[in-house]
Amino acid sequence: MSAEQGCRILLIGMMGSGKSTIGRLVAAATGWPYVDNDELVRRSHGTTARAILAERGKEAMRAAESDALGLGLDAAAPVLIGVAAGTILDPADRARLREGGVVVWLRADAEVLESRAAGADHRPFIDAGGARWVRDAVIERDPLYASVADIVVDTGRQSADASAEEVLGALSAVPACQSVLGR
Repeated sequence: MSAEQGCRILLIGMMGSGKSTIGRLVAAATGWPYVDNDELVRRSHGTTARAILAERGKEAMRAAESDALGLGLDAAAPVLIGVAAGTILDPADRARLREGGVVVWLRADAEVLESRAAGADHRPFIDAGGARWVRDAVIERDPLYASVADIVVDTGRQSADASAEEVLGALSAVPACQSVLGR
């Protein structure tokens, strides 16, 4: 994380890892805004990532998610940003994550992710490939998430509240966040 970014928290991880839930819990505890990828895609493209995927394909959806990451990185700190799971696949987006703030990887095992994400209408890849897609994506993406993460929280082994507390505790050790946390 570069010092000039202030306390900008980038929540990364697979769908179902808890980015939205934990992001909102940390936002409630700190008073900082939480901005979710879905909201950023709608703001920048006027529609959802799922609609973009259906109408224009995976490349267009990934580009929209990359645009959403850019909007999040432009937000004034302190802020919490839920980043689209697939942005980690793009080397340029990984570089932007490394430089953009404190990267918190919310990690969980494939079985946990699948159980949490199944049936959600905004998660088309789960619909298309089920458990096999989740397992394959975890194998592909986990090393990429690890390569950019400043903080790792295992959300599959504890409640969302406990995970949010762990994030807050870890952030209290980050110099750029200490003054705005008041801890």
